[in-house]
Amino acid sequence: MDFQAVSTGLQEFLERGGPVLVVIMATTFVMWAFILERFVFFYFAQDGLAKQAQREWNARADRKSWYAHAIRDQLISEVKQRCDQNVELVKTLVAVAPLFGLLGTVTGMVSVFDVMAISGSSDAQAMSAGVSRATIPTMAGMVASLSGLIFANQIERLAQSRTAKLADSLEIGEGSVES
Repeated sequence: MDFQAVSTGLQEFLERGGPVLVVIMATTFVMWAFILERFVFFYFAQDGLAKQAQREWNARADRKSWYAHAIRDQLISEVKQRCDQNVELVKTLVAVAPLFGLLGTVTGMVSVFDVMAISGSSDAQAMSAGVSRATIPTMAGMVASLSGLIFANQIERLAQSRTAKLADSLEIGEGSVES
């Protein structure tokens, strides 16, 4: 594949979509960087973190007292916090992408109205650049949002299930809680 042809095609696409399309592209890259970071965390680092919490819990002789339950809750909370890291940021970027697409629609329509005002007519050929500038960012924002939405939900479910699995694995001692 010719890098020059790809680069030229991307540049033409970005020019047709207007400056908002560059913002959507940057937002999408950041969103996907965080999505990939979360998957790398879950498949490489999260198990070690859970095992460390399990070792700390198993090293305790006391698992019945109120203090032991507080330690257990702290261990679970620390793992949950690490699992949930950047999930809200990804969900925010998913929500922002279509809004940038809407901004691109508005700016594209403004350019259509400018052409109509300057030319004094509704010349379809003159307005086509504005219509393109209005529709491309909308499409790009929706595609970015939909692709991120699927994986953001998957990451959130993965974080919940891994935290619940850890909570289940940290056994509470027999009998009632002592003070």
